[in-house]
Amino acid sequence: MGDHGTALRLHSVDENIRFGGATGIGSMPGSDAREAARTVIGSFEDFPFLPELPARGPGADMIGRTAGMLVELYARVEPSGWRLGDRPGRDTSRARSWLGEDLDALEEFTQGHRGDLKVQAVGPWTLAAALELRNGEAALSDPGACRDLAASLAEGLRLHLAEVRRRVPGARLVLQLDEPSLTAVLSGRVRTASGYRTHRAVDRQVVEATLRDVIAAHGDGPVAVHSCAPDVPFALLRRAGADAVSFDASLLTERDDDAVGEAVEAGIRLFAGVVAGTDGPLSDPAGSVMGVRTLWRRLGLRPGLLTEAVTVTPACGLAGASPAYARQVLAHCVRAARSLADNPE
Repeated sequence: MGDHGTALRLHSVDENIRFGGATGIGSMPGSDAREAARTVIGSFEDFPFLPELPARGPGADMIGRTAGMLVELYARVEPSGWRLGDRPGRDTSRARSWLGEDLDALEEFTQGHRGDLKVQAVGPWTLAAALELRNGEAALSDPGACRDLAASLAEGLRLHLAEVRRRVPGARLVLQLDEPSLTAVLSGRVRTASGYRTHRAVDRQVVEATLRDVIAAHGDGPVAVHSCAPDVPFALLRRAGADAVSFDASLLTERDDDAVGEAVEAGIRLFAGVVAGTDGPLSDPAGSVMGVRTLWRRLGLRPGLLTEAVTVTPACGLAGASPAYARQVLAHCVRAARSLADNPE
């Protein structure tokens, strides 16, 4: 792995897409959109994100929020979860209303913003694993439904990104696709409605092609794919066109080294989740990124390239955190990124 440094130098000059040193994942505690926007944008001047507030209830959760973005497909809440239906109902309206409220708050607090701005949506495979068809089974069970869902999502994302661009015209938009179920989809571990069986693993080429189509919805804009599950498929995401991969750094093992190193030398940005998303003691900022430095040494990468290739984040969303802890975590990520830049060794 010792030749990664040379390869990355070539990418870092011309090809590697630059991002801010720290950002968040997406979800925040509480239900006040203005307070969440104020906190996020005050914490991350270089790389803020559009907050999500699932505590408001169905439609503000990650699946409902993205279901509300779909074009010509609609979903409603059933006791078992979100189910696709024929027409928009109150659940769709609620999801769209809350998203509009969040965009209003974002617009208010990003006046004059000229840097990166991240928006999040659930990716096609986690959406297919979560949304039910009329028979109660996941859309994942029907290849045709998966194709329709991905096409609807891609069109919905184009419209959503255009709306954010209109509201914050100076920003470079970064699209994050949340795919926590991706590994389960690839390995055939998504359970059927009965819970007694699992859905068949989806062919990796199909998964890759579908992700590529949805990533293309952002045109030439940068796209990150986030998963806080183990065994993130770095190589597949790189081939699908992701510019960054967001992951829980505590779940990486030496078995992932080759895939991570190849991603970095291909110019992929690593969004390294180094701080727990639920309340607990925080180490000093330098200690939080010690694992990233250790990874870098294992890969044989030059320490000076760390800040060109790594963005520091929480390990996952902060919906389950207390408001005070969430604020501390965001500030901690900024300090940890500064520590990485000041002392990459």
